[in-house]
Amino acid sequence: MKINVILTNASMSGGTRVIVTQAQELMARGHEVRAFSTPPKPPGFRKTVSSLLHLKGWPKKWGLEPSFFDGSGVPHTALAKFRPISNRDLPDADVVVATWWETAEWVWRLAPSKGAKAFFIQHYETWGGEPKRVDAAWRLPLHKIVISKWLAELARDKFGDANVSHVPNSVDMKLFHAPPRGRQNRPTVGLLYNPLWFKGCSVALKAIAIAMRQIPDLQLIAFGQDPPRQSLPLPAGAQYLIKPSQETIKDIYAQCDVWVCGSRAEGFHLPPLEAMACRCPVVSTRVGGPLDTIEEGKNGFLVDVEDSKALAERLIDVLKLSDPQWQAMSDAAYATACRYSWQDAAGLMEKALQRAIEQSRASRRIGA
Repeated sequence: MKINVILTNASMSGGTRVIVTQAQELMARGHEVRAFSTPPKPPGFRKTVSSLLHLKGWPKKWGLEPSFFDGSGVPHTALAKFRPISNRDLPDADVVVATWWETAEWVWRLAPSKGAKAFFIQHYETWGGEPKRVDAAWRLPLHKIVISKWLAELARDKFGDANVSHVPNSVDMKLFHAPPRGRQNRPTVGLLYNPLWFKGCSVALKAIAIAMRQIPDLQLIAFGQDPPRQSLPLPAGAQYLIKPSQETIKDIYAQCDVWVCGSRAEGFHLPPLEAMACRCPVVSTRVGGPLDTIEEGKNGFLVDVEDSKALAERLIDVLKLSDPQWQAMSDAAYATACRYSWQDAAGLMEKALQRAIEQSRASRRIGA
């Protein structure tokens, strides 16, 4: 297959990494993949004024950023300025894949020669766009490819589309791994620090504060993209790493007795599964990937969204396990990460794209 992939922003985000990894695996299967992206949309007048009013200063200058495409071997064309990607930007192909609600609008307008139209969905993106346009993008007759069961259920229940391909994410076991290990000398919890509201960092930090009252020597190790905000402080004594390398992230996971996720919403969310690959049990709210990968009491625990108290209780449960009990949970977490590979995911993606092509051909036959 010749495959065109369309992005609005190629970056160092987890979503971009998933796209790059899938592209690499499809290329290894003999397919021709080309990616096309724009820089992020400029902030505009209203966001600039809002940033100044909230004493955040001028918004950062938007432009091309480092991305997981760099050095990946995946052909990638990045436009210099934000604008819709159109027919003149793309070669003819068998299938063209949108990767964000706005790119779905662009893909829908492309000529049939650019490929059968698919929509790779990694989240319900109302948080990052105009909700009405996001919903309209979901209703476009593009074949949907989703990364978690809840997104498939959303497509069915909210948008009446049961004809969806489910292609879960995997984890790179060559990068994220740890040998069999025991717990730390000092109880340690790990966290991805992200101030975005839907990431639920405030929920997780509240749970950690509750747990620290029962386990006074509990320590936190966290990482993120930016310095902690005054409005969302880390507890005293927390170890925090800014923009660590992927190798360092692996070591962070391996230093934790339990990984916590307090998200309010996630399409999938890779860190819990990456932590499992490093033999770390996970306690999470019921969101995205954790819903699909956590087996209650076996490799971690799930609690309701926004429930910091329950999150804290489950953290304490893991931290107070006996050594053999914790080891069994650690081993189960590792086994979970091992049972499904990126090669498996690429096989499902290949079938999903072929399905999009077949549906496009059938639609054209009916139209003729």
